Amino acid sequence: MKPIAPVKSVVYRSPSPKDVYTYSPGICALPSGRLIATLDLGGNGMDKIEGEKGIRYGLPVIGKIFVSDDQGESWRHVTDFPYMHARPFYAGGKLYVLGQAMDLMIIRSDDEGETWSPVSLLTDGQDWHQAPCNVWYKGESIYLVMERRPPHDCKAWGASVIAPVLMRAKATDDLTKRENWTFATEMVFRDVVDQKESKLFGMPMYDVPRNSAAKVGGGRHCAPWGWLETNVVQILDPDHIWYDETGHTFHLFMRAHTAHTNYGCVMKVVEKEDGSMETQFEHAPSGEKWLYLPMPGGQMKFHMLYDEETKTYWLLSTQSTNSMIRPDRMPADRFGLPDNERRRLQLHFSKNCVDWCFAGLVDMGETEYQSRHYASMCIQGGDLCILSRSGDHESICAHNGNVITFHRVKNFRELIY
Repeated sequence: MKPIAPVKSVVYRSPSPKDVYTYSPGICALPSGRLIATLDLGGNGMDKIEGEKGIRYGLPVIGKIFVSDDQGESWRHVTDFPYMHARPFYAGGKLYVLGQAMDLMIIRSDDEGETWSPVSLLTDGQDWHQAPCNVWYKGESIYLVMERRPPHDCKAWGASVIAPVLMRAKATDDLTKRENWTFATEMVFRDVVDQKESKLFGMPMYDVPRNSAAKVGGGRHCAPWGWLETNVVQILDPDHIWYDETGHTFHLFMRAHTAHTNYGCVMKVVEKEDGSMETQFEHAPSGEKWLYLPMPGGQMKFHMLYDEETKTYWLLSTQSTNSMIRPDRMPADRFGLPDNERRRLQLHFSKNCVDWCFAGLVDMGETEYQSRHYASMCIQGGDLCILSRSGDHESICAHNGNVITFHRVKNFRELIY
């Protein structure tokens, strides 16, 4: 199979691939046709990188913004920002970049990205997380998800102690001001999910303690179950069993950290009459709680968007090919657990966010180190524009890539069948 969107251009290349890594690609298209790309850098070589840096868990990070006025053929660096996990989005005629360096931080541009406001904090003394996932527009409001980690005692990678938080604001308000955002209630994974309740479909894959990682063979470890990297959509089909005719229900689709492949997590947020938002479990018609559902690439960060023209949801995710290998038999160039392949970027479409049809292999690296993963996308005319966290022959591992690459799926709606 030939990739449908091989690398078209490189937005950024690490000046020191062995110790400065490229992360968190985010992309949006402006009405003028300009493309906005964001990314961040981390690693032990950050002292080599000039600019104001933020600090997360004692380590320096820096974000970068690029613009393209030639359909992504070339990119121009315009500014840096002192935080990470950022996404660009357009609201009320303004351009914003929201992310975190522990606390939530945001900047605004009134001239399509040429100049930017000072950094504004939306929280104080908290610990936030996320990846550049999607943004949802409804009427005059904008919705997106960031994830908070309340104080916890988990000594492993902390997907189990994350709470996805839906955020809402009126698009025409100044979104650099905390008072203009409404935050949904929080549900921390390990406080509401008992992994021992999951039966008959191979979960849990490994027996993992509540507060620490389990050794699973070959020097590899599995962190406690969790969810993270959340997208928000609404179900708009009146025939769907999750449809809310009032228009006040939003569904959160999350990466499921279970050591299994091709499962995601789903929750919902309901807007109350007083304007507050409550995070809840979704349910089957039987009344049974519904948390896990099949999702191609749901084991890794994915990106969802809705195409109004075709009333179709699109899913950009990582394809797994060998998740049943024993951890102690894994090749040295494989990162993490067997479910952590990061070399193939795939595209699917769906009418209901549950039944996904394969649309194509976006791109793939030649080796395990040459990743195509953690990608973001936006619609520009008849095309999908994609930004990928990637690696080339200089990359040191599948996780810590050295390039951010741009891809374009031409006439993506023609892939529907």
